Amino acid sequence: MTRHDPVLISGCSSGIGAATAAALVGAGHTVYATARRTETLADLAALGCHTLALDVTCEESMITAVNAVEAEHGQVGTLINNAGFADYGPIEESDLDRVRAMFETNVFGLARLTQLVLPKMRRSRSGRIVNIGSMGGRITFPVGGFYHATKYAVEAISDALRVEVKPFGIAVILVEPGLIRSNFESRVNESLDMGTNSSGGDTAYADLLAANEKSTTGAYANDFMATGPESVAAVIVKALDSPRPRSRYVVTSAAKVMINLRRFGGDRVWDATMRRQFGI
Repeated sequence: MTRHDPVLISGCSSGIGAATAAALVGAGHTVYATARRTETLADLAALGCHTLALDVTCEESMITAVNAVEAEHGQVGTLINNAGFADYGPIEESDLDRVRAMFETNVFGLARLTQLVLPKMRRSRSGRIVNIGSMGGRITFPVGGFYHATKYAVEAISDALRVEVKPFGIAVILVEPGLIRSNFESRVNESLDMGTNSSGGDTAYADLLAANEKSTTGAYANDFMATGPESVAAVIVKALDSPRPRSRYVVTSAAKVMINLRRFGGDRVWDATMRRQFGI
């Protein structure tokens, strides 16, 4: 068992969570893969992962999962906050109940699960928190404003927490993936198809939404822009095995390019780029 085992991962039913659990158990780590429905974790169990039910929007579920790991090992060695989803739509027309549900999972679930594992980590003066953010916590695309807001929040939480827990020997690592092929793009388009117009009428943003769907489909089909979840998993394995992990890992070259464009180009360059990309 390595110093930062066992590893507890939220949101392992598919995508980045599933790939990370598989990569870590394959590298010899003790992994607790979780999802709201444990039947979705059968393949990971077959690989050697322990599986637990975990719903990051349910206090009782989070407490039960953390207690189960601590009862077996004394503490959670590494928490990987991966659970999350995206709900897209124009700011004016987005259903705020759905936005609140997204914040509940992407932000408050992450924050509460972190609170639950920290006491034992502090007492042992060891541990790692890995937050799965996004390049979308550093840049913002139209139609994704509320989703980006959740990822900007993860950035802020990670930056504050990193300094707060450093004296206790705990490292906080933020992973910022670019476009990852994990059915994310189809879920984005599905969220738009479900109707983000809170008034229930015709949208004033039809042209923008059509351009967004075309842009999203094209970007995920582009091998420079998008990659598979295994690329993120490999970065996480590297971060956990490093004695001195970096505070941030950006995944994909395209994500690095866009983050730097936003950083150095400023508002005018970024806004012009977005208007050109979306034809507005």
